[in-house]
Amino acid sequence: MTRLLLTVPEAAEALAISRAKLYQLIASGAVDSVRIDGSRRVPLAALTDYISHLATQERAA
Repeated sequence: MTRLLLTVPEAAEALAISRAKLYQLIASGAVDSVRIDGSRRVPLAALTDYISHLATQERAA
């Protein structure tokens, strides 16, 4: 079964960015996340949405 939620370090690694950069993206609302009992998790769909958004911006430029 594929995991639906990733930890911040796992999500940052998947995007090939630093944890600090991912926290910035989460704080700005660019990447969605959820809290479960005090632990921040990033839905896998939020990563694909973010990548799609970046690709759309690049095509528009």
